[in-house]
Amino acid sequence: MPQQNPTADGLGRRTLLLGGLGGIAAGSLVALPQSAYAAPKPAAVKDPFTLGVASGDPSPDGFVLWTRLARNPLAEDGLGGMAYKPIEVEWQVATDERFRRIVQADTVTAYPQAAHSVHVEVKGLDSGREYFYRFRTGKFTSMVGRTLTAPDANALVPSLAMSFVSCSQFEHGFFTAYRRLAEDQPELVLHLGDYQYEYRAGGYVAPGGNVRDHEGPETETLANYRQRHAQYKNDPDLQAAHAIAPWLVVWDDHELDNNWADEIPENSQPNFLARRAAAFQAYYENMPLRRTSIPRGIDMQLYRRIRWGKLANFHMLDTRQYRDDQGCGDGYDDCPAAIDPARSITGAEQEEWLIDGFHRSKARWDILGQQVFFAQRDNNPGPAKITSQDAWDGYVASRQRITQGWVDAKVRNPVVLTGDVHAHWASELKLDYDDPTSRTVGSELICSSITTGGDGADSNPADHPFLQINPHLRFYKNLRGYVSTKITPTHMQADFRCLPQVKEAGAAAFTRATFIIEDREPGLHQTFDRPPATLRKAPADPAQIIADTVAWETERP
Repeated sequence: MPQQNPTADGLGRRTLLLGGLGGIAAGSLVALPQSAYAAPKPAAVKDPFTLGVASGDPSPDGFVLWTRLARNPLAEDGLGGMAYKPIEVEWQVATDERFRRIVQADTVTAYPQAAHSVHVEVKGLDSGREYFYRFRTGKFTSMVGRTLTAPDANALVPSLAMSFVSCSQFEHGFFTAYRRLAEDQPELVLHLGDYQYEYRAGGYVAPGGNVRDHEGPETETLANYRQRHAQYKNDPDLQAAHAIAPWLVVWDDHELDNNWADEIPENSQPNFLARRAAAFQAYYENMPLRRTSIPRGIDMQLYRRIRWGKLANFHMLDTRQYRDDQGCGDGYDDCPAAIDPARSITGAEQEEWLIDGFHRSKARWDILGQQVFFAQRDNNPGPAKITSQDAWDGYVASRQRITQGWVDAKVRNPVVLTGDVHAHWASELKLDYDDPTSRTVGSELICSSITTGGDGADSNPADHPFLQINPHLRFYKNLRGYVSTKITPTHMQADFRCLPQVKEAGAAAFTRATFIIEDREPGLHQTFDRPPATLRKAPADPAQIIADTVAWETERP
């Protein structure tokens, strides 16, 4: 973690960015937004910086800076209440929070054709250090964001604090987990999909009911998707998480439509390809992505590789845009198509790119940031293999080729990061999951949702039949939260961070369990597992637990 430099009045970075900016001249800086459960100060009526700021895809000499102008984020036309004309926006990058040492500044045009979004690819900065940035237009100044450049390609840095998240359904709860993540001050954040959800208000109800509503209809048009992204980005807790560190983002299904596969929707839709193009356009407009990801109709280049010196390679995958359709529907099934060697979840080109990256890697850690459960999860103790056809279990040969690829390439420490399933899991990865004695060749860490599924409940791992049927599965918790990691040359520590509830804002986060992955020792070593006494317990009936798990992972009730 970069060393904190006290400011002139003795306030550290944490105080400035997360606690306000008292004493600073009016109009100079804007603090991170107050939480959703605090009474916010009235915003200027025509302030266009209502959606916050973000940075992403760091390189050794720069990063992407993002903002989007919107005086009325919920405007039905998706244009945020802005006039249909270009607007000049100034941006600044500094080495200090007060912008006394500005190192780069320029002006960029926000065009209405791109919903007045701004993507600035900053270059020429020092590697491996912290920076601060902000935007300005007219008399208005944005909040301040903190970001980092990646280390030099040949640097073996001592550590990286990285957190990863997924699945934030606005209606199911408050985004307190994003706020808690920001308070942890990671140096890098991975979002693994389901950043926003497409349903109309009440179209997807959490157990016990929803706590707030989506604005507008189910998202199908460009205006719909722009409005929905703006509603999410308007949340102050999400803004806090974006402003604390650079993000690496990939989508899953809900950024477009539940359980879509390439050009095939969940349900028949004559205009699906137009919907896909609209969703991709809005996704790019609202994410800190480089121009290499600008959509071209129904296509968008999202898989990419980000290097963090010699410490880690992040292989960010896209398991939606190129996959074959689910073989037997989207749910759990004993499906013959799942073992068809011709089927792929990544497509041939992305698979080749990934395996080539394994062979070229000189990093201590090769980390796959991707969407759906990688390890085998059979929910049937009998001879039939009942697995999720929407996950890698529905594409067994594809999983086998990629796993064999990192084994053949002698990848030093392969780790798969996953979202999607609305619960914390941890798994050891095998070449042969049907042989319990097969050697472990990697590890998978799965983060729970930010909100999707509502509050959840705690459970004892021994109570979950999945862990009994699949001995390579090591951990399960149905609580909302995120995973915080510390990556060093000698080990990777993963803290499974949880909130006791999300239907009420303001809950404290706690570490429910900690796992260690040692250098050159694939597999998981659990060092901590202790529930707080006040958590609501999950049902202990095995059949009910299986039914609940399947229901939590099936988006439409």
